[in-house]
Parts: sequence; C-alpha cells; structure tokens
Amino acid sequence: MSSPVTLSGFNSIDFGTILNLVMQQASQPLQTLQTQQSTVSTENSTYSLLASKLGSLETAAADLSTSSGVTQYAATSSDTTALGVATTSSAVAGTYNVVVTSLAQSQVTASTSTAPDADTTAVATGGSLTIGGVAVTVTGSLTLKGLADQINATTSIPVSASVVESAPGAFRLVLTSTNTGTANAFTVTNALTGGAGVTFGGNTLAAANAALTVNGLAITSASNTLTSAIPGATLTLLSADPLKTVAVSVSANDAALVDKVQALASAYNNVIKFFQSQSTAAAQGQKGTIAHEAIIQQVRSTLRSALGGTYGTGTFTHLAEVGLGFDQAGSLTFNKAALTSALAQSRSSVNTLFAGTTTTGGFTNGAFGTMQGALHAFTQAGGFVSSAQTLLTSQSARLNTLINDMQDRLAVQRATLQREYTAADQAMTQLKSQSGTLSSLSANVT
Repeated sequence: MSSPVTLSGFNSIDFGTILNLVMQQASQPLQTLQTQQSTVSTENSTYSLLASKLGSLETAAADLSTSSGVTQYAATSSDTTALGVATTSSAVAGTYNVVVTSLAQSQVTASTSTAPDADTTAVATGGSLTIGGVAVTVTGSLTLKGLADQINATTSIPVSASVVESAPGAFRLVLTSTNTGTANAFTVTNALTGGAGVTFGGNTLAAANAALTVNGLAITSASNTLTSAIPGATLTLLSADPLKTVAVSVSANDAALVDKVQALASAYNNVIKFFQSQSTAAAQGQKGTIAHEAIIQQVRSTLRSALGGTYGTGTFTHLAEVGLGFDQAGSLTFNKAALTSALAQSRSSVNTLFAGTTTTGGFTNGAFGTMQGALHAFTQAGGFVSSAQTLLTSQSARLNTLINDMQDRLAVQRATLQREYTAADQAMTQLKSQSGTLSSLSANVT
C-alpha cells in the first residue's frame, strides 16, 4: 500500500502528482477485482483446454468401441492393373479367385450423316430429337455443336453429346450413354426438320454388362464397380481377360487396430500431462489453475475405473492382458507384441474386451465404449466441464459489473479532486502573490 499523501510546504506543489497518488490508493480495490477477473478468465480457458483434451480421448475411445472399429480388413489383388479392390468393416476374410470375362460398356451412337463443320452449317431449324425417352426440342437454327450443347443442357437426358471430326471436313454427332450396362441402352427418335439434317443408323458400340466369375460363380453387372460380389469388398474391374485368374486376398488389418490403440494411449497421456502441468503451475503459485478442483480427481478416477475394469467372459477380460498398462508416472503404456499375440490367440475375445456385446444409451459395454460414455458425461453440453465454465462465466460477468461501477465512481472522485486541487492551486498562487507584495511593502517601510 502506498504511503499517505503529505504536504511539506506550500511552495512548488505538484498537484498532479498528489492527485495520482490519491487515486492510486483509491484504485487498490479496483485492482483486486481486476486480478480476480483475470484469474477467473484464465481458469475458464484452462477448462476449455481440458475439454479439448478429453474430447480427443473420447474420440479415440469411440474408434475402438465397436466391432467394426476394432476389426478392420485389408484386401490385396494379385493384378492391380486388371482388378482393384477395397474393403469395408463387414468384409469376410478369405481368398477369392476372380476371372473377368468382359467389362461393362456404355452405348455409343454416332450420326450417319456428316456436316462440313461443327459450328457454322445449320443441321436443323425445328422439330425434336428424342433420346432415351427424353425429348430435345429445337426452336431455331442449330449447328452440330449447338445441337450437342442443347442435348447436354436437357434435364434427365441419359446421354452426353459431342461433335467428332471423323474425317477431314466430316463432322458427326456422337451420343454416349452416361452409364454402362444393357439397362442403360437408349433409342433415338429423330423428328428434326430443316437445315442440312441429321440421320442415325446402328450403334457404334452396344451397351454391355460386365461378366466375371468369383470362385467359379458367374456374375454379371451393369457397372464395372461391384459392391456385392465379395462380402464387404468393392471390386473395380479394369481390364478383361477370360484366361487370367486374379487372386483377391482379404484379411484382418491389425496394423489399423494398432494405430488406433496407440492413438488412444497418446490421447490419454496428453490428459495426464495436462494434469501434471496444472499441479506444477499451482505449486509455483500461478493463478487460474484447476489443479485442486474436484473435477480433476473425478476424471482420474473415471479413467482408471474404465481402463482397469473387467469386461466379458472370454480369454481376455482385462486390458492389461492385451498390452495396455500403466507406468510409475501414471502414463498409459502399450505393448504392441502383447496385443498381436492376443489377437492370434483369440480375436473374438479381444473384440469383446474392446467393444463389448451390447449397447446401452448409445455406448457399448466393452472397455472403450465404457470409457467413451464416462468421458461424454464431462464433455457433453451441460456436462461437468461446461457446467463449471458456466459458473465461471457468470462469476466473470458479476466481477465485470463491479469493475465498471467502481471505475465510474473513481472517475467521479478524480474529477471532484481535480476541481478541488485546481481551486487550491489558484488560492495558493494568490496567497504567494500577496505574500510577495507584503514583503516588498515591509522592505520599503524599513
């Protein structure tokens, strides 16, 4: 606290300095409120950081909380130039022999008539051209390019149109089905009038379905992309060769599972490091930490309970049995070899341990569904973290009101003192002038 303002004399008094000293003393309660508000704001930001880290951990747990998340599959093709393959979580492990006899193709129909140019000679001035049951009406002079443009602009037309120069000075209109397969074949009904005219004959290329066998089973498809020929796999036919057998191998992708477990361990340890940093900051006397808040202990207890619980009745019922444990610092450790061994011994038991067998309230009853549900109670809107932040926001608003009120009062006080000190300064200046006059008179009398 500043020392009280004292006046040692009446000469050369700096009333500005005196005013500042007085207001500095009067502003100490305001500074206390501002410090409190800064602390509340820092604490609120700290809760936001906690929410972010818990949210990341919740997401990592969710990725391991379902059977499809735990057991993913990868597929390989013995000839990626002939057959592409991708899998989903519903794939079935195995080897599938695929022979692609023919590819699906789109119908292509070209005009039998030609025009000497694409964009000068009018080929129609009226009438209509019906393609696949969709009419294109012509109401003015159109060149081949103009007719192609109007076809392409027609809603629901099942073809794309282009103009091709098939020989020097010979341009044709080409119609190509937008989808492959016999189901997407189209007919052309020509009722165009005027101009040089456009005529059509047979197809340049007929619509066709893809034909293949999978483990000897004959399959046809209107598309070269098949989603049901192999369970949980998408096949992309790239080339056909009836004499070539392409082997597709589908197997569990344990590398993806390892990555997810490592991601969870990292997210968990980020939470633990956050707690440790808060404790260190509090020990150093920093303001705005939440190290001593009950929510920290609640989170610790919740996570320990979820990670240390018993799940299922299979070969593995504890996470420690499949490579997840704790070191002396409380960090989560992951032994990849232990998980790989457990998967080889009983994949179904690992699946039950991680993802459980039932769902309650949107969360599975395995280790990570349980963790996800427990964390959700902290991270959801209206949860423990947001409730704490709501209280802090309300407290900050009250402090802000007090600060504004006190600043207004201090402004009034400063203005009042300013007027008083100005008057005092004027009075002292007058007294000093009078004193000088008296001294001069006294000297003259003497």
